[in-house]
Amino acid sequence: MDRISATIITKNAADTIESCLCSLKGVADEIIVVDSFSTDDTLEICRKHGCKITQREFHGFGSQRQYAAGLATFSYILSIDADEVLSEEARKSIINIKNEGFPHKIYSLRVVSYFCGKAMKHSGWAPVQEVRFFNRRYAQWNLLDIDERLTYSDSRIAHPLPGEIHHYRCSSVEEFDQKEYRRAEMMARVIAAQQKRCPSPTLLACWRYLHCHIRQGAWLDGKAGRIIASRRYKTTRLAYKK
Repeated sequence: MDRISATIITKNAADTIESCLCSLKGVADEIIVVDSFSTDDTLEICRKHGCKITQREFHGFGSQRQYAAGLATFSYILSIDADEVLSEEARKSIINIKNEGFPHKIYSLRVVSYFCGKAMKHSGWAPVQEVRFFNRRYAQWNLLDIDERLTYSDSRIAHPLPGEIHHYRCSSVEEFDQKEYRRAEMMARVIAAQQKRCPSPTLLACWRYLHCHIRQGAWLDGKAGRIIASRRYKTTRLAYKK
């Protein structure tokens, strides 16, 4: 029977990593943690769960995830974030296909995003199928700093698995603002490197706000949706300013 390596990238994730690691018990045969020099109790918690830990400077999500995949002992990789938790149904479905000998090479799971404990249905955070479980010989992370994704041959099909990954993106508006600030910094580096020109960053920021609020239905998510949409505006403006 083949085995599974779970990969996690971390930075000061002490508030969420415990739940993530507990959901991997019985699913992952090893847990690879690539940490960007956390200053809280993240590494202590990971050591308690027997994780294999490597520290590496963070240069972007795509390269960090691919680096973690490269450290895995086993061919099948479950990529999960420190603020994500497998549902019991997802745990069972992964265990079942492991017992069956992995009939496919690439699998997707439904990811449900939460804003301050509320499951989001719109706002660009609607539940979506994402490829998170794969044979690393057939899929790799691209090296984009932000908006990274797994790439694989177009002749391959990602087979959906029952169950969900619960993504607890933030527990407070303040935490969300901190994450958006870091995202703006990464966006700024990409804009500068690619020498992107924007005649009116304010106009672009307004378009992104309206796209989120109207086309992505943020208004249907109430206060949480309004906050997310407003941060799209602020993050875009800040990125171009930086």
